[in-house]
Amino acid sequence: MVSCSESDKKEQYNTNCDTSNVVKPNSKVCCEKSKTELILGNIRNNKSKTEPEKRINFANNETIDSMVFIEGGVFLMGANDRKMALKREFPQHKVTVNSFYMDVHEVTNAQFSKFVEATGYKTVAEKPVNWEVFKKQLPPNTPKPNDEFLQPGSMVFSPQEGITNLVDFSQWWQWIKGANWKHPHGPNSTIKGKENFPVVHICYSDAMAYANWCGKRLPTEAEWEWAARGGLKNKTYPWGDEFLTQGKENCNYWTGTFPTINTASDGFEGLAPVMKYTPNGYGLYDMAGNVWEICSDWYDERYYSSLDNNKTIDNPKGPETWYYPIEPYDPKRVIRGGSFLCNKSYCSSYRVSARMPYSQDTGMNHTGFRCVKSK
Repeated sequence: MVSCSESDKKEQYNTNCDTSNVVKPNSKVCCEKSKTELILGNIRNNKSKTEPEKRINFANNETIDSMVFIEGGVFLMGANDRKMALKREFPQHKVTVNSFYMDVHEVTNAQFSKFVEATGYKTVAEKPVNWEVFKKQLPPNTPKPNDEFLQPGSMVFSPQEGITNLVDFSQWWQWIKGANWKHPHGPNSTIKGKENFPVVHICYSDAMAYANWCGKRLPTEAEWEWAARGGLKNKTYPWGDEFLTQGKENCNYWTGTFPTINTASDGFEGLAPVMKYTPNGYGLYDMAGNVWEICSDWYDERYYSSLDNNKTIDNPKGPETWYYPIEPYDPKRVIRGGSFLCNKSYCSSYRVSARMPYSQDTGMNHTGFRCVKSK
């Protein structure tokens, strides 16, 4: 997933990486592509992410920070603003959500480190690409690439000089060998001193493994949106309808001209530590911007339209499988919340109704997650 669609665009990060580890795409690609298309392009051209009632600590171990209790309720899920919202956010539909607990903030490097130390877990980005699995995401009879293109790595925001348009995302997203949660911009980078930053380069299976270890789970898309709204009704953002309030920024996003100039007027040029912005009405931090958050639902851009608007949908868990015709072989999950790469001139996915397809096996340096637990 490096996704945008129709009129929406995508996101960014400013990074210093060892360019010798970059597998550079050679083909022009449209905005809605992923690791699949980057590697496939190389194959073709190289033949050889109310108020708080109470907080609890689940005592698995010290890695589990506080959670907020979210009282269940009924709400209109989806967008009501056609100026910014995309087709995938319509129509609005009435949804019931049961009460649950949600992590106060996105899972951090410190939390994920404790999980890895306890279990020895290796993320997808730390392993060579499994060709037998990966080839199923490609068009039939795609030839196996050289081993160079199957080395461990992940997607990193890395804008090049001379960006000519906002359609060809390969001008700023690159597959970098050695990039992973411990080395977010490539093998020469580190998370030392960034223990309270969100963990990134996380795939769906990585997030699931962490959640299972904690005795938690990933949120459904409906739970995530209900929580993001913070008790407000039909508002655009977690804090209301005004993007800027009281002269200060409400979230970590791209300030300036995407993808070349970031003024950092929101306080951060790239990723921000958790809990640096005012929480929403439920006491949840960073429900807009910073990193995309992985949900449990499959992504089907037709899903909302398939629902019966005359009924209230009870605790929806999404479609039975994914549907994304632009990449018909690459399984997609839903991600929510936008990231530090979102910009109003390119994408505005820090809105509570914004949703995006995410290649569940692809790590990126603007995608993370948080967990929930049933009441």
